[in-house]
Amino acid sequence: MIAIGRGIPSWGCIEANAHALARYAVLCQEEGLVPVVEPEVIMDGEHTLEQCREITDEVLRTVFTELFAQRVVVEGMVLKPNMVLPGTACASQPTLDEVADATVNCFLRAVPAAVPAIAFLSGGQPAELATARLNAMNVRFKSRLPWALAFSFARAIQQPALEIWHGSQDNVAAAQQALYHRARCNQAARRGEYSREMETK
Repeated sequence: MIAIGRGIPSWGCIEANAHALARYAVLCQEEGLVPVVEPEVIMDGEHTLEQCREITDEVLRTVFTELFAQRVVVEGMVLKPNMVLPGTACASQPTLDEVADATVNCFLRAVPAAVPAIAFLSGGQPAELATARLNAMNVRFKSRLPWALAFSFARAIQQPALEIWHGSQDNVAAAQQALYHRARCNQAARRGEYSREMETK
């Protein structure tokens, strides 16, 4: 994980993380596995949307430099990055379209078109907001995306169900329904077909 703050991340931190991810990826491919490469710039802090875009761009470029140096076949991997977002303590929070534009434009510059899929970390975003942001990317950039955009099977899908379940057998049915609902919403967001009305159905 890469944090943004005063004087961080350092170049050494970014490079060390990128090298470790590339070594992991090539070892996976040597064993016939598809690596899920996860360079995550975390949301904690006061950084702005633009600061996150700058760091995310540098992280992604460094990761792919290392992946190519290790001869990773990028057509046989999944990228699991953060969206470009301001810190949770930042006073200025962007619109859906601003997040979509910052994220996709950053990735168009830094991620090779040969990568088949980008499965975002939801990164602690509220589930509905994460879904809406993914949907905005797929709506605004549908004809320009060289890769599939989706979520990894993580908090954006699981968290509401886990909060309902709490380990109680009595809550299993309701938790399963919540899981199904979030999966359905995110399937729609993947296609650019999500709407807020889906949350009330």
